[in-house]
Amino acid sequence: MLNQLYESIMIGFKAVFQNKGRAFLTMLGIIIGILSVSLMGTAINGIDRVFNDTLGMFGEDVLYLQQFPWFMGDAEWWEFRNRPRIQEEYAEKIAERSESISFASVETNRRVTLSYKDNSSEGVELKCASWQSAYIDAAKIDRGRYFTQLEDEHASRVIIIGSEVKKLLYPNIDDPSGLKIKVNGLSFKIIGVFAEQGKVLGLFSVDNMAVIPYETSKALFGRGWWISIPLKLREGVDKEYAVEEVRNITRGLRGLRPLEPDNFAINQQEAMADQLKKIKSSIAIVGIGIAALSLLVGGIGIMNIMFVSVKERTKEIGIRKALGAKRWVILIQFLFEAVIIALVGGLIGLGLTTLLVGLINKIFVASMSFGLVIIALCVSIGVGIVSGIVPASQASRLDPIEAMRYE
Repeated sequence: MLNQLYESIMIGFKAVFQNKGRAFLTMLGIIIGILSVSLMGTAINGIDRVFNDTLGMFGEDVLYLQQFPWFMGDAEWWEFRNRPRIQEEYAEKIAERSESISFASVETNRRVTLSYKDNSSEGVELKCASWQSAYIDAAKIDRGRYFTQLEDEHASRVIIIGSEVKKLLYPNIDDPSGLKIKVNGLSFKIIGVFAEQGKVLGLFSVDNMAVIPYETSKALFGRGWWISIPLKLREGVDKEYAVEEVRNITRGLRGLRPLEPDNFAINQQEAMADQLKKIKSSIAIVGIGIAALSLLVGGIGIMNIMFVSVKERTKEIGIRKALGAKRWVILIQFLFEAVIIALVGGLIGLGLTTLLVGLINKIFVASMSFGLVIIALCVSIGVGIVSGIVPASQASRLDPIEAMRYE
């Protein structure tokens, strides 16, 4: 029995690779289908991994009171643009009135040029934040320290730089703390360097940034146009309760009547999670659609070529059955041929995916997991079995006498 099974498998192997051109053309649908499934999976894995890394940058226990929501949906931009701006005074008043908030900072951003001696970096994101951001900001300090309340209140010219800025301006210095740096030509003292954080959603680096005290930015550059107020929740506070409390306090500060809609946004990391689900769903729908169509075409191609193979080898089947080969042996032989075609096509598709993932990683983040490889191979085998079962069954039911007479 084992000898017959082994012989059938070997015959199947030889039959597939005797006509390599025909086999490859038959595999094309499977290759495209598995490539689509794999790329979809790698994209989703990459988004999951990057999102988990990015999520920590926003802080699980931090709310952001802002003029604009992070994701506007179907709303018109001008509706949010016409809202009154967030005032820096809100931070202090929310901290005084709220039972849920432990720290309330004020932040604004601007683009600047940083320089040190002959080195310079243009378009650096400069965050201007109050001292309370030291207790809110999720970014960790790798060298040095954060600025103090006293330094903020006295508008000290101190700065914390990102790891990318440090590498560009101070490539040969391990710790630039204490050195001078120029911000748009104005001299500042470096007091710290942030640990490397990576990219937000794999697209833009948050390491190409620097932070100075908010009062310093007001003294040198004037008030920021768009103000954000990060709010740190007290330990153990229910987040939904905190959001509602901050909302009610802010409505009071804005002078809104009970039936008037909010003219501000309270952003939190859950908004990012919701957006992620939409992105993943879109990728999955497109990927599954392309993959299903390709696998259907590939499966039909395999079935067609197997019917042709059965016709071409009818006499061989009759001789083997006349010599004692049982129905299940013939069935396994042709079924195995179909599985081999699909499996080799799947392996080629995975190989192409691996190459493309390397290219994709230069622009975005894609991640190839072992589980994804197993799923792709199982799909290939499944398509092979479904496509080959009918031709294999037909071959196994041939009458040996009639088959040997076939020309």
